[in-house]
Amino acid sequence: MKIKSFILLASCLVASSVAAQQTPSKTYDFNRAPLKQDVYVQLPLGSIKAKGWLLKQLELQRDGFTGHAEELYPEKENLGATSDWLGGDGNSWEKVPYYVKGLVALAYTLDDVSLKAKAKKWIDYTLDHQQENGLFGPPKMNDWWPRMPFMYAAQSYYEATNDKRVISFLSKYFKYQLANLDKSPLDSWGKSRAGDNMELVLWVYNKTGEKYLLELVSKLKQQAYPWIDIFNKNQFFYYGDDYQPKHMVNVGQALKFPAVYSQVDMAANTTNAMQNGIDHIMHDNGQPQGIGAGTEFMSGRSSVQGVETCTVVEWMQSLETASRIIHDSHIGDQLEKVTFNALPAQFSRDLKSHSYYTLPNQVKTAIGQHGFNQDYNTGVMLSPYSGFPCCRYNMHMGWPYFVKNSCLATPDGGIAMNTYGPMEISAKVANGVSVTINEKTNYPFEEQIRLNIGLSKQVAFPLELRIPEWCAKPEVLVNGKRMSGVKSASMFTIKRAWSNNDKVVLNFPMEVTVEKQVNNGVSIARGPLVYALKIKKEVKNIKQHPVAGFQDTEIFPASAWNYALALSKSPLSSQFKVVKSAMPTNPYDTEVSPVTLKVNAKQLNGWTLDYAKTSALDVPYSPVNSSNATEEISLVPFGSENIRLSIFPTLGSAELTSRTYKQTFDNNTSEGWVVYGGGWFYKDNAIHCASNDKNSSGRTGSKIIATGTEFADFNYTADVAVNTAGDAGLMFRVADPAIGSEAYKGYYLGLNPTNGTIELGKASDGKWIVITSAKYPVKMNEKYQLKVEAVGDQFQVFINGSDKPVLIAKDAEYKKGHIGFRAYGALATMDNIEVKAL
Repeated sequence: MKIKSFILLASCLVASSVAAQQTPSKTYDFNRAPLKQDVYVQLPLGSIKAKGWLLKQLELQRDGFTGHAEELYPEKENLGATSDWLGGDGNSWEKVPYYVKGLVALAYTLDDVSLKAKAKKWIDYTLDHQQENGLFGPPKMNDWWPRMPFMYAAQSYYEATNDKRVISFLSKYFKYQLANLDKSPLDSWGKSRAGDNMELVLWVYNKTGEKYLLELVSKLKQQAYPWIDIFNKNQFFYYGDDYQPKHMVNVGQALKFPAVYSQVDMAANTTNAMQNGIDHIMHDNGQPQGIGAGTEFMSGRSSVQGVETCTVVEWMQSLETASRIIHDSHIGDQLEKVTFNALPAQFSRDLKSHSYYTLPNQVKTAIGQHGFNQDYNTGVMLSPYSGFPCCRYNMHMGWPYFVKNSCLATPDGGIAMNTYGPMEISAKVANGVSVTINEKTNYPFEEQIRLNIGLSKQVAFPLELRIPEWCAKPEVLVNGKRMSGVKSASMFTIKRAWSNNDKVVLNFPMEVTVEKQVNNGVSIARGPLVYALKIKKEVKNIKQHPVAGFQDTEIFPASAWNYALALSKSPLSSQFKVVKSAMPTNPYDTEVSPVTLKVNAKQLNGWTLDYAKTSALDVPYSPVNSSNATEEISLVPFGSENIRLSIFPTLGSAELTSRTYKQTFDNNTSEGWVVYGGGWFYKDNAIHCASNDKNSSGRTGSKIIATGTEFADFNYTADVAVNTAGDAGLMFRVADPAIGSEAYKGYYLGLNPTNGTIELGKASDGKWIVITSAKYPVKMNEKYQLKVEAVGDQFQVFINGSDKPVLIAKDAEYKKGHIGFRAYGALATMDNIEVKAL
């Protein structure tokens, strides 16, 4: 059966790839038949040298958390000399492979002797101690997953050194894997991250042409999570207690899966799945810096949910991989947005610390709980030890992988510029002619990119340039002559005979843009950079670590942060002043930012820290009123500081829905619902509270609020089914919702099938207060129509259309507010909301 299925797969691939066949350049190892033929490849590691501000980030990383990682984490369970990855008795699992993956890339990008020696220690030991059967790594480690990131390290090492051991090493391992996957299938992390494995298998196939590798790719795909369907159909929360498909690091890492497999299956359903998935993620969880929130599960669109450092670098790598396979300018746009904004925001200015989670509105960086699904006392603090240990090992690949994927070789002997920045590129074109492209620019902090072509002789080759969508009037000049046909959101190819000292100039004028965010707020961008409020800061180093210069740092605001922007209908160019300064060595430092935006705003007195005082309240629903004086505030690049405000309310007259509201969640979607704890998703034209752990929504109070509503006296009906132990039901007259069980002001009506009760209560001063309750024969998994009638301080509750109320209560604390749903412990399904003002 295996042979038959493989032959069928191969024949289908040949048939489907005929149209894409080209005459490939022999300089690099491009895709062999029957794979998709127009796929680009990375240049050998070290071919691209960072310059200017980009080089500074790599040097800071060398002198910071990467260069000192083995001193910071010397235990045998981490990166110590007795790690099991060096034959010791430790248990380093993924930590060593994560670290070495980034270390190799950084070492050879910088051509740094010391870093290369550190990298070779790990690489040589692993290559030289492969078992006879092909298995590598710690013999006692019975897990496919940690071997996947190590294979990336080996790939990079081969590309930098041409060490022939790597190909035979990987080939031998892949034979072992194919022989053993049936009796030991992928599970857990390996099942989530099989796309990494598949990418490396295809890389080796293009080196060796061994047909069993295609069979291995097919088997890996079969055993992996069905990511193509998950992305196409927004099914991240469809797996109950299995947290893998909703874990945002996995999701970011798996984004590459459809692109990788599209080299085998070129159907649109496969090719388009990654972008469909990103669109779903951003609709439900999107943040201004171009990435989805996840703490650690996908966590909605609030301004105070976080992004994990692991997610940032994995999301980047997925886009980097996809850009080689799918030639769509939007992929490069998305990659630059994440890289230039989300990545530097995760690090301290000197790259000696990181923040496990970073929030779009993070007005303090300090020890404390935030109420996240996976919460850590040090989760937003700057430290070499922030949050859970994974990120301190995985983060090393961020900047060097961006550099090594910025420019690609094309099968027709050309070069594709995928992303931009100051660097020097050495490559082979037209079957072996050496070319050097000196990319002089301060992009994204300036609008012009200058490419100087260096050649020993005239040669014809195509040069492909990504033209970003955000640029309305892009311009490309070759030796001073403006090229025709240059359009936004396209890949523009110049086919010509090039000579030494030819010059290409790209002009990408940047305009200030406004993007809608959660609660009708806005974020501000200019070109690929997102901007955030410049906040004065009070810095406290609270702990010095044994490695000199490394410490735990808290940062507090020393100036106001609670601003609403004064925007009008006039052109944005007249409302924002763009102030340019001299280009500093490190532009990701607020104090020397090369670009600052000035805009008018007013403070909002009622916008404060939340109930735990660890974060701001979510951005107020816009428009908002303020009687404060107008001030001119400064905005600086999002990634240039570790406290920030990047989602702003706007000033104006309130526009909340207050007369009628209806929602049936048809087409498995809705607008205007904001998650405050737990996970919520749409399925079967209803909304569901997701499982956080062990068939439970958790005890942190899963809430989802229609923040654009405001009702005082009303009838509120909805269908509620409580599906597990715990309680769930309706929220009303809600204000100031935040993450946490009683982190809101307002009322809650809950059904509890475990003890057979219906209970009406309220959150007041962070405490749960029962107003009244009654026995009611609530059954699990049975739908009940709840109706709350509220008039002044009088409440009546009806079930299933009864004329007689099951509860009557009186309370005068809250007069008006939003409507929503809440679950405490229980999993639940809600539908068919209708609210009518009285």
